[in-house]
Amino acid sequence: MKSIKYLRIIGFIEGVSYLLLFGIGMPLKYMAEIGEPNRIIGSAHGFLFIAYVLLVLKVHYDTKWGLMNSFWAFIASLVPFGTFVADSKIFKKYVVA
Repeated sequence: MKSIKYLRIIGFIEGVSYLLLFGIGMPLKYMAEIGEPNRIIGSAHGFLFIAYVLLVLKVHYDTKWGLMNSFWAFIASLVPFGTFVADSKIFKKYVVA
């Protein structure tokens, strides 16, 4: 069940990158006309998003998740704070101490 631990870690980091992108990167780009931070944060967020989606697929097959768990885990990556909610509502149940 190591994959669920990795999913939780990547989910947290992906959630933080989402907040940084839309909380810092976008305002800097459009209000201050400074695009470089947005490019860096956006690239990191894109990489983390892909890693998150791949890990959701891996965990889906490793843990025999139902389609609803996987569906909500995917949706969580599209919504601000979504990965944090998914961690507390879905992922935490599958962690073995």
